[in-house]
Amino acid sequence: MRRVVIPILLIMMLVSIVAHAQILTSSNLPIVVIETDGGVTIPDEPKVPGTMKIIWHPDGSRNYLTDINNPAFLNYDGRIGIETRGYTSQSLPKKPYGLTTYQADGVTNNNVSILGMPEENDWVLNSLAYDETGVRDVLSYDLSERLGQYAPRRVYCEVVVNGDYKGLYVFMEKIKVDKNRVNIQKLDESCNAYPEVTGGYIMLTDRSDYNDLAWTMPTYLSNWWGNINAEFVYCYPKAEDITSAQFDYIHNEFNRLASVASFQNTSLVSGIPSVIDVPSFVDFMIIGEISSNVDIYQLSTFFHKDRKGKLRAGPVWDFNLAYGHDEFGNRSRYDVWQFDNSDNVGPKFWKDIFSNDEFSCYFARRWYELTQPGLPLSYEQLCSRIDELDELISEGVGRDNQRWSRMINHSNALVEMKNWIQQRIIWMNQHVGSYSDCANIDLPPLVISKIHYHPEDWWGIDGDRLEFIEITNNGDTEVDLTGIYFRELGVTYGFPVGATLAAHEPLLLCSDSLAFIDYYHIMPFGQYSRNLSNKSENLVLADAWGNVIDQVHYYDSDPWPWEADGEGAYLELIDLDLDNSLPENWTVGYDLTDVSESDVSEEGFRVYPNPADGAVTIVGGNGDYCITNMLGQRMMTGQLYGDSQQVDVSRLSSGMYFLTIGNKTKKLMVK
Repeated sequence: MRRVVIPILLIMMLVSIVAHAQILTSSNLPIVVIETDGGVTIPDEPKVPGTMKIIWHPDGSRNYLTDINNPAFLNYDGRIGIETRGYTSQSLPKKPYGLTTYQADGVTNNNVSILGMPEENDWVLNSLAYDETGVRDVLSYDLSERLGQYAPRRVYCEVVVNGDYKGLYVFMEKIKVDKNRVNIQKLDESCNAYPEVTGGYIMLTDRSDYNDLAWTMPTYLSNWWGNINAEFVYCYPKAEDITSAQFDYIHNEFNRLASVASFQNTSLVSGIPSVIDVPSFVDFMIIGEISSNVDIYQLSTFFHKDRKGKLRAGPVWDFNLAYGHDEFGNRSRYDVWQFDNSDNVGPKFWKDIFSNDEFSCYFARRWYELTQPGLPLSYEQLCSRIDELDELISEGVGRDNQRWSRMINHSNALVEMKNWIQQRIIWMNQHVGSYSDCANIDLPPLVISKIHYHPEDWWGIDGDRLEFIEITNNGDTEVDLTGIYFRELGVTYGFPVGATLAAHEPLLLCSDSLAFIDYYHIMPFGQYSRNLSNKSENLVLADAWGNVIDQVHYYDSDPWPWEADGEGAYLELIDLDLDNSLPENWTVGYDLTDVSESDVSEEGFRVYPNPADGAVTIVGGNGDYCITNMLGQRMMTGQLYGDSQQVDVSRLSSGMYFLTIGNKTKKLMVK
């Protein structure tokens, strides 16, 4: 009997494999074909070697499986390592995968552009687990992008593994440190002192195992065992790479967040806005709440922090249990806040910051802004985007159902999702509260007036070290700069407590103070972290709560002045009263010495050369002067007569000093 049964079973398996393979012959979506070496089954870990081919007609025409060996239509054809991934989703017959693209040796990482996404080597094949609509994840990532936050780029595709059709997937970026993904500074084992130890980091609240658990933080939930904790997991640096100094630093940042949120501390110096980037937390919570994502605060919850920057929420990840669907209960309801839903509420700081009047005001303001007609979270826009995604994947859904029968209620699920979203928006409108207290914020008249993003190299000094940004007070009164910072990732700088800028005065921020002083002979106001992009960067100057003071998104291409792209010139705003977001309002400048912060203002004075190694000339100063060191100790005093007079500072040691005449003070650098 066994001799008969075994051949029959083998025949049935072969027939099944052939049938599954022939479900797909062509698609409107890219076709991903994976073959593991020897046809081995893909395990949880480690990655097994294989090859991957991606059939894609970039002109948008149909993709055919018969093009598997046609180089003209292969977006990728090379080696990979692949494993299954996920937690509960990994237990399903249709598996999610994680993969790395390798060079021909099968070992060395191969950074490549896949399906139009920026070059990298770590990727994810999202299996759309538990989601009969097939759009929940992609819609959420789309929304995050439209709100101005990074979300993993993604492309729908259909997948075949070892001749077996696996169904509809999303080929997408893995969350990691990269200039085109989470754009933060990289760390190594030497970064243990300030400022290097301050970033960058990616942390994750999720289920942990013994090897990757970093720490726990209490939630507002408990059971008969005691308090329920949220687990924080290492993401970057990895558990095996992070040093004790780095661990202590990033752990303390989360403890600071918990403390200021608990005490409702809103001080610009020591409170909520000094610890977190408020806009990223607001946007993260809005995406999590409009979707009523049951995992949003406790599981798959990412945070990141750049060097010398604030703690930021995101990127968003994993929305298969959202928009009214919960595979394991009834938690994705339209009438609850997920941070107060008696399940997966996350660390206490989520509820605490939402309970803060100022934070909740900004949350409400942003919510009402985004739900206006024509904007991303309006009901009409959400339904329109859902329809677009559905049209794109409709073929793939049909074939996926032939293979798995997991999306047989697809059409009804989409209708239910839209109805649920409508109810959710109504409920949030009723419960989000007022934003009248933060509707009209008085912002200082600061203007980004000069940008040197691509200086030439100079006598062996890398041009990146000679970058600068000028900011000008275009108002008639002094501005308190406390808490003002550059909001977007890339260049990181926050003004120190008590810093001020006089009326109609400029200041200069640079990438390298020593090189800047050596080249320009000017004392900069401060030094930012990292470098300006030589291609394009969005500079957003904001107050401590993230309100935009000024914004310039420059490019190295027309219609922006080409001379600023490595040709020796810097971008210069033609007139401070012009709209600096428009390229036609920018020209180029070459000589910074006649526009420095040491220039004469209506009530000020000028000192040059600065830095000095002998005598300085003071123009426009009359009366007593005093030179003090960084400790406030008097080093020189004297009296000035007339409009121009020299003062010998050669006896001063090298360093920075302050020259005060009357009630005006300027920095003085002595070589």
